[in-house]
Amino acid sequence: MPKYFRPITPGQRKLVLPTLIELDPSEKEAPKSLFVSKRRTNGRNHSGHITCRHKGGGHKKRFRLIDFKRDKENIQATVAGIEYDPNRSALIALLHYVDGEKRFILCPQGLKKGDQVCTSNEPPFKIGCCMKLRFMPIGSVIHNIELRPGRGAQLVRSAGLSAQLQGRSNGYATLRMPSGEMRLINEECRATFGAVSNAEHNLRVFGKAGRKRWMGIRPTVRGVHMNPVDHPHGGGEGRGKGNLPQTPWGQFTKGYRTRSKKKSLKWVVKERSR
Repeated sequence: MPKYFRPITPGQRKLVLPTLIELDPSEKEAPKSLFVSKRRTNGRNHSGHITCRHKGGGHKKRFRLIDFKRDKENIQATVAGIEYDPNRSALIALLHYVDGEKRFILCPQGLKKGDQVCTSNEPPFKIGCCMKLRFMPIGSVIHNIELRPGRGAQLVRSAGLSAQLQGRSNGYATLRMPSGEMRLINEECRATFGAVSNAEHNLRVFGKAGRKRWMGIRPTVRGVHMNPVDHPHGGGEGRGKGNLPQTPWGQFTKGYRTRSKKKSLKWVVKERSR
């Protein structure tokens, strides 16, 4: 259950945060080799032009190197701790392999400190274990899925998400994605058992503007409060112009599909529900 705060201060009014009961940091801090400095772009591209508005400021962060490939086959690892990662919605787990190497992985729901995980093509089919889709039981709930063998996981990595293995045929596995889409993935791709942790992430309510500023999110001004020269929704004596929602550059934002036409539908068995 999320944590609701009593409004004993103005900043706690309407504040709702995840409880994060899974958090259990390791006794020793993760090695420095798993952290790299993170340079802020503040929404600017290589030319210095703002391409993503309302970004800037925020607390300084260190980037955690996550093992999305899970390519250490048949080497047992122990979960040394469950940690918070400011760069993503999910929690992360620190693994200590028997050969001495240490790595971060995405933490699935139900994984605890002291559990044993492994990358292998043989049982057990436990939460946190990684395996090729070819060897997974039909109906398995999985996350951290590769799109191409050996490239590293690209699908189902956000907090609370999971996919389901529906079947296999002709070298491809059929997966039901979190969006409801049914698509084919090469059965040589790897995935991890379980659903991603921190499912309460979408229930949080920031409670005050300052908490968003800590996260690097700047204020957003609605278009209806602008002048006509600045936004298509601006101007007018009364309220209105909400019947045709547009971006500041006149791009319509409701009523049509936004998927790029360059993307192939070859591997999509059933499109997601709109």
